Amino acid sequence: MSFPPCCPPCCGLIVVESKKPVPLKGISVDVQVKGFVADVSATLKYKNEEEKALEAIFVFPMDEDSAVYTFEATVGGKTIVADLQEKKKAHKTYDEAIKQGQQAFLLEEDESSADVFSCNVGNLPPGQEAAVTLKYVRELPVEADGAVRFVLPAILNPRYTPKEHDVSVTATRPQVPIEEIPYSLSLSAHFQSAYGIAKIVSNCDISPVEYTNEDKTTAKVSLAEGHKFQRDVELLAYYSGINKPSVTVEAGQVSSDAAKEPEPSGSLITESVAMLNFYPSFPAGQEQTNCGEFIFVVDRSGSMECPMNSEPNAPQRIQSAKETLVLLLKSLPLGCYFNIFGFGSDFESIFMESKEYTQQSMEEAVKKVNEMKADLGGTEILQPLKKIYKTAGMPDHPRQVFLFTDGEVGNTKEVVNEVQKNSDNHRCFTFGIGEGASTSLIKGMARAGGGIFEFITGKDRMQTKVLRALKCSLQPIVKNVSLTWSLPSGMEAILLSKVPTAIFHGQKVIIYAQLKGKVETEAEGEVCLQYNFKDELLKNTICFPLKVEKVERPTIHRLAAKSLISELESGTDSKSEEVKKKIVETSLQSRVISSLTAFVAVNKDTKTPVEGPPIQRDIPTPGFMYGAAMPAMFHGPVGMACYMSQPQMIMASRPTPAYLMSESGPMDYISPGALDCLPVEGFADGSMRNYTSLEGFADGSMRNYTSLALDCLPVVDTAAVAETSTFVRLISLQNADGSWNLNPEFSSILGISQQDISNKNPDQNMESSVWATVLALIWLHASCLDQKEEWELLEYKAMSWLKAKAGSSLDQFVRAGNELLKSSVDPKVFGL
Repeated sequence: MSFPPCCPPCCGLIVVESKKPVPLKGISVDVQVKGFVADVSATLKYKNEEEKALEAIFVFPMDEDSAVYTFEATVGGKTIVADLQEKKKAHKTYDEAIKQGQQAFLLEEDESSADVFSCNVGNLPPGQEAAVTLKYVRELPVEADGAVRFVLPAILNPRYTPKEHDVSVTATRPQVPIEEIPYSLSLSAHFQSAYGIAKIVSNCDISPVEYTNEDKTTAKVSLAEGHKFQRDVELLAYYSGINKPSVTVEAGQVSSDAAKEPEPSGSLITESVAMLNFYPSFPAGQEQTNCGEFIFVVDRSGSMECPMNSEPNAPQRIQSAKETLVLLLKSLPLGCYFNIFGFGSDFESIFMESKEYTQQSMEEAVKKVNEMKADLGGTEILQPLKKIYKTAGMPDHPRQVFLFTDGEVGNTKEVVNEVQKNSDNHRCFTFGIGEGASTSLIKGMARAGGGIFEFITGKDRMQTKVLRALKCSLQPIVKNVSLTWSLPSGMEAILLSKVPTAIFHGQKVIIYAQLKGKVETEAEGEVCLQYNFKDELLKNTICFPLKVEKVERPTIHRLAAKSLISELESGTDSKSEEVKKKIVETSLQSRVISSLTAFVAVNKDTKTPVEGPPIQRDIPTPGFMYGAAMPAMFHGPVGMACYMSQPQMIMASRPTPAYLMSESGPMDYISPGALDCLPVEGFADGSMRNYTSLEGFADGSMRNYTSLALDCLPVVDTAAVAETSTFVRLISLQNADGSWNLNPEFSSILGISQQDISNKNPDQNMESSVWATVLALIWLHASCLDQKEEWELLEYKAMSWLKAKAGSSLDQFVRAGNELLKSSVDPKVFGL
């Protein structure tokens, strides 16, 4: 669930005590990117402008792969480095310090999701300033076009909490309109690559790229002033060289602090650690499999009516998802099985069970997809997944689940665990739509299900990324993936991350290992990733030196520790005391935070202890449901809201969330602040639907709304559909076998009369669909080459069909097609 900057200010849902000064004044971020790893330092600057001491609480998003390794506070020129402690102990340390009037600082990962953090600044006296700094490292993904992608999350959407679950901390945070965010963001980024840096681009306004040496292997950029928190900050670096397999070995660390107890021998931090980067590939020209059961699971909650981005005339998310589904349906191979589920507060499927992919089943599915609306309420992902997993799969047709959602849920770990439990029976591909999609949910499900994940933000085309994933799913399954080592006598490698069970062509594979034993001066090692592809054994072998220099920043160790912690936390036995002990032990040794540990710092030199408990101030986050946006969780066929010139204040105490109820069940999160101006749903005939109940007040009371004053409710039309593109119209006409029929609609797309097309057919004895299919492919190559990734699979089917039908006549059809369409598509495209 996320909210677009598209509508006038709406009353209600106003930040708690918004008249009070916000103590967070600015965030400054320094990013150091070396190759495919980012080391980030973020400083939050606070000032108490009130008359009493306060405790500031800031909840913010972070990519779940981030390994947070340092937290420190600077007060009055003094820097206090936080200790990493077991979480319960850290809370006790913090609480006791606050009671004693000491300044204290706490940083922890949220219980429900690894991509949400909270920072507490306690007992900040009136007029005093403080700065807290957290540092983390993370691997950077490589996009399909070769870009190395760094994202600084800025959007934290309230996460829908399913019934009978504890409310997510994100749902109780105050939010304000984007234009009213009271703190600033500055960011500088330095890039370094041995291959050279071709360019750096961003979805935000940045300074021109400044190269800091002559060979262009280092460069820097900075975020322009006045960043509006309407999107995450994304930087794409294009390196001049191609990705190559590599092994990076980092020497173990020895503490220089004599007062600190030395780490036990053999611990993760004291031994060398290797980071293995593989780029597996398969033989070229490999045919795709026609086996598989493809299940598409689509979010149809109210927020899917939001635009894909903040650009004018941007398509709705549900509209983009529907176009994508049509493309997927047209791209499936004959002989496979498929089904489509839509989910919200409830779920439904277009077929009772998966059907064989035929012309008839495809047409039925396309018709139902085109009728889909974002009308199913909230975001309940778990129930449709359970339904799918309870249904027996098709023999000899491996199950592939594709999940599309812009939602964030409060039961992320439960959803990921469900995928993990069923990972032997399917692969899971996930797509996070819009700003602020949960990295824990999207990445966690894909990793647990042996698939791949994509985030679709800004101007990204959903179709391109989804079709890329479908190509991966159609690759024959790789089996018996293993890793073998060749190391000097007395050395051994211990894996810190699992060897992947699924491998896809061109997809980067990263594995961490601890290297135990003494290293000879000139010794070398060798590691081999091998796997069976069809009847062939493929090997990826890398040789690497074992002797390495010590480094000041143990980046690889921290990434390895994070990988190990994540493996342990997501395992089926993560609740066992033995595994919990291992998580805490790994976290404390590496100083990388986990779900069971927290950073805590106490200023024991506080000169004047604070008297009495401090006032709590929750730092507001950018809210798409406020200011420039109408609450998307309320969207029905027509969204309505009452607008006022002045915002309305709500209760001073921290709000307890509630859930809006409609005929379809609970919808997305709503704060009690919206009570005086609830939107309602409108129907095409002008009638109105009234919400009948609201549940979840702090005092346990209930309020019913049986009527609303409609004269103050201007209609906001959120159902406007962009004109269907010519490309979409053309591919929607393709048959399941890959062919096109010559009919009036096909002719209108080409802008040539059906009679003229028929007259130009070079072989009147050949069925007209051969001629139409050649023309369709020529048109795609001539008019939509920049979208080729989206129609490559359609073309594959069409080519196979054409070669079987046209035979040796194909050459003359291609020549005649180029002449008719006044194009010059190379006959080699058709294998000629």
